[in-house]
Amino acid sequence: MSRVVVVGGGIGGLTSAVLLGHAGHRVTLLEAAEHLGGKSRRLEAAGQRLDTGPSLFTFPGVWEELLRRLDRLRDARTARPAARAPRAAETAGLELERLPAVGTYYYRGTRCELPVPPGHPWHAAWNRFEAEHGVLGPDITRLLTTDVLDRAAFPALGRLGRLYGRRLTTRDYLDSLTWLPEGLREVIAIHTLNAGVGPARTPALYASMPAVMARDGVWIPRGGVYELVEALQRLAVDAGVELRTGEPVRSVTRRRVLTDRGAYPADAVVSGVDAHRLDGLLAGRAGRAPRRLTCSAIAIYAVLDSELPDGTPRHGVVLPDRPADLYADLEAGSEPEQTMAFANHYPAHPGHPNSAATLALLLTAPANGKSYALEDPFVARELERTARVLGLPGPITDRFRSTEILDPAYFAAHGSEGGALYGAVRPSWRSGPFHAPAHTSPLRPWLWRVGASVHPGGGLPAVLGGAMISTEKLLKRLG
Repeated sequence: MSRVVVVGGGIGGLTSAVLLGHAGHRVTLLEAAEHLGGKSRRLEAAGQRLDTGPSLFTFPGVWEELLRRLDRLRDARTARPAARAPRAAETAGLELERLPAVGTYYYRGTRCELPVPPGHPWHAAWNRFEAEHGVLGPDITRLLTTDVLDRAAFPALGRLGRLYGRRLTTRDYLDSLTWLPEGLREVIAIHTLNAGVGPARTPALYASMPAVMARDGVWIPRGGVYELVEALQRLAVDAGVELRTGEPVRSVTRRRVLTDRGAYPADAVVSGVDAHRLDGLLAGRAGRAPRRLTCSAIAIYAVLDSELPDGTPRHGVVLPDRPADLYADLEAGSEPEQTMAFANHYPAHPGHPNSAATLALLLTAPANGKSYALEDPFVARELERTARVLGLPGPITDRFRSTEILDPAYFAAHGSEGGALYGAVRPSWRSGPFHAPAHTSPLRPWLWRVGASVHPGGGLPAVLGGAMISTEKLLKRLG
């Protein structure tokens, strides 16, 4: 039995700790903040719950694979149990609810849902696109949970390679589909911002994501997205993991992790923090900041005085009129003239924990480390545009009873340089599951990485799957 210290209690760190604990190792998880979950946390305003971080749960097969691995690890440790131990799914207690659509998209005066409904001008093109790409869900799930060099990943790699050919980036691949309407092409391309960069920076695989999401569904945990963190916490406690919040790590060395409260001996260390921040913990001083950063966000969480009008989508996406300008501005670190805005509307209903309607408005922003308020010109302009595009009567801020804002300054303090949601910009071939990330190195075989510094792309499935891949290798090393 080895002593393992996990630095960072985000989704990646928690997932690794749970796997290590179920394998029988002595695990201590150290989190600087007072809450677990990293960017995913639960706020309270005007007596209502507001869950931050990722808005949707996609590729539920990744979560199911994690539960299967936990059961196998426990069964391997307990050859002849005296009584049936609870399955991981029972302990986690996470229930997923499928939403009726991926979302409602607005682009240059055109509104459409995904999947595109009959009667819409894009319906025929969408059906053709979904027929080719929607069937890839099992292959992508396999790649999200399996090392790319593992033979089990080869069939999925082969099928994807035959589909994309030599068109290696999302932009190149989508532009080759001349039969796709320009507006639908941009709706599909905008999903690459889930990895924090534009479509010229991501592999062609990202073009398939909307079709897979439409066919296999997008989900939210019953009770809110933060229920995923709560489920991982229950699994960690059940596995005997020691969870310590409010304890920032000061330095990491080969045999110990040092905090203000003491030193933790370690046979192995798992880092779930940003690569730049980790470099500072290893060297005892701040490392060199990355030259290019992925995007940040200005996240406005509001409790509403009144419900939004009937027909307001649960999950709306407002695109800029010129997406190419947005991608260029984000890469240059400057505020765009128009950004992409997510509007996630949660009406009050009997099955929901809140008695009032809430709204999460997520504005894509450069990783500039700035603080923002509702009165900031960039924020005010985008709030007005979003309300107008969604067809809301009057200023949307007139409906706000209470608000909480998380901005690049917040994300910089709790994560990456400048508030970058996914750290540094990587080459396109390193921003998806087609490569084997450096989870460890020959110089520090005792140090392993999970989370945003190595996981392929953005979103909950990539963080969960990346932690599974890395931790499986570590478990083999620990024997």
